[in-house]
Amino acid sequence: MTSTNRYQFKIYRTEARLLIALAAPILAAQLAQQSLAFIDTVMAGRVSATDLAGVAVGGSIWGPLFLFLYGVLLAVTPMVAQLHGAGKTADTGPLARRGMVVVLPLVVLAIVLLRNAGLVFTRMEVDPQIAIIAAAYLKAISWGVPAVAIFFLLRNLSEGLGLARPSMIIGLASIPVNMAGNYVFIYGKLGLPAMGGVGCGWASALSLWFMCGCMLLTIWRIRHYSMTHFFDFARKCGVDGGAQLLHLGFPIGLALLVEASIFAVIALFLSPLGALTVASHQITLNYSSMIFMVPLSISYAITIRTGYAIGSQRFDRARLTSKVGIFINTAVAIVTATLTLIFAKDIARIYTHEPQVITIAVSLLYLNAFYQISDAIQVGAAGALRGYKDTRVPLLMVIVAYWVIGMPLGYSLALTDFWGVQLGAKGFWISLIIGLSVAAVLLTIRLRRVSRKK
Repeated sequence: MTSTNRYQFKIYRTEARLLIALAAPILAAQLAQQSLAFIDTVMAGRVSATDLAGVAVGGSIWGPLFLFLYGVLLAVTPMVAQLHGAGKTADTGPLARRGMVVVLPLVVLAIVLLRNAGLVFTRMEVDPQIAIIAAAYLKAISWGVPAVAIFFLLRNLSEGLGLARPSMIIGLASIPVNMAGNYVFIYGKLGLPAMGGVGCGWASALSLWFMCGCMLLTIWRIRHYSMTHFFDFARKCGVDGGAQLLHLGFPIGLALLVEASIFAVIALFLSPLGALTVASHQITLNYSSMIFMVPLSISYAITIRTGYAIGSQRFDRARLTSKVGIFINTAVAIVTATLTLIFAKDIARIYTHEPQVITIAVSLLYLNAFYQISDAIQVGAAGALRGYKDTRVPLLMVIVAYWVIGMPLGYSLALTDFWGVQLGAKGFWISLIIGLSVAAVLLTIRLRRVSRKK
């Protein structure tokens, strides 16, 4: 190895370490957040397959709205990272406060949609028993929407500064709160009636307010955040800051909504096939979401590192960060895909003891293993593009990959005999693999072009 190659290897290794060090607490926070859905799924599944299916169908509505809010506020991360890199940390707190004003109408809209989701279930001819549980679950969780919006805003402010530990600690602390809430509400403790799967919604709302309160207390009391001037109301952020946040965040939110909504539509299309099919799909989706937290956390680290490098006018470093981050994501996905193939049956047994559900879930988990690799590449490229504040073209690419290619193909494979025998849930997962692969290729090409311009 020549001295030049050794030097390049050292730079790549250093960047990899920095990304992993930043991604580790973000991953812990993401897993803690995702574990709320995991705990809901497991505890509802212990009540009955119908309760599990009700939580699954309700989650298919809550999930996209949750991600849309998060996506809009995710614009705070690269904006804060670039301001921090440019030595303008004092402007980051007022920017975050402006985000509260920007997101308020979206919070109101989300609450209205959640409380009227029963109309969607009626039109989609969802099984009446499942629909009743799902609608009540969504009404309960709607009380937590303002809390989750504030929490995301403050978390993205903190992570944009490279401070990921607070959200990790708060996320981990929310797990026992959610478990205790589920126990009380699902099984009817402390004088409350047994709510079954509906209780998961109340427990989740309680957990979200707990996280919001802890994050506000962190920003207020920890001296390191004083440099952001978040609570310095005399320091203003102009309308331009809010406009830029919407300009960047709305396409991110729509991109996440487009990605998540396809899973929501799939769950609704599968609901007439019965509780067993819906429960199996939910198990696979929940497991996939847990695994996805690893490449997603690395992609957030890519966004932060790329944004900071651009704010510091270090464009070569930004390009290096993107390359190393996508390589790490791909390597991790190969490992998790292999483990999924080996332990598919054991994974399904964590969620349920019903043999029929396990059999269907295992077949879906095999397909999910291949899905993970394309997913890791596309989310890494998307994270780098966010660091460059490039969000509109990636949105169009995601729409093409999921809704122009993925959904029509999935519907024809799963619910029609156009390609032969109807494949049910398998058909949708095959189309997801193809759609994600298209997204990975398109976003990688886009990243190459944007980074070269810089």
